Amino acid sequence: MKIRKEDNVLVIAGKDKGKTGKVIQVAPTVKKILVEGVNLVKKHVPAEKTKQGKIGQRIELPTFLDISNVKLVCPQCKKATRVGYSLEGDSKKRICKKCKKNIDE
Repeated sequence: MKIRKEDNVLVIAGKDKGKTGKVIQVAPTVKKILVEGVNLVKKHVPAEKTKQGKIGQRIELPTFLDISNVKLVCPQCKKATRVGYSLEGDSKKRICKKCKKNIDE
């Protein structure tokens, strides 16, 4: 998978188009990612029945985005880019398609 946890990404489609954020979680089997501060939904949490004085509340949680709706932001050139690979020796490295530099450093 070309996008990993802790990468910075730019949303290129959907209601949050143009926003950037850090990847919190990756689900490779369904090809979806969770991005901090993007694709927020409101969840209604009821008050606990055992405690007196507690009230219900609404919290905002990020939900999963399809991986095709984001682009990786290169840490060197700070541009949204596609990801390529280079084989150096026995290791496979991710590289930026725009500046041709290593992303994983």
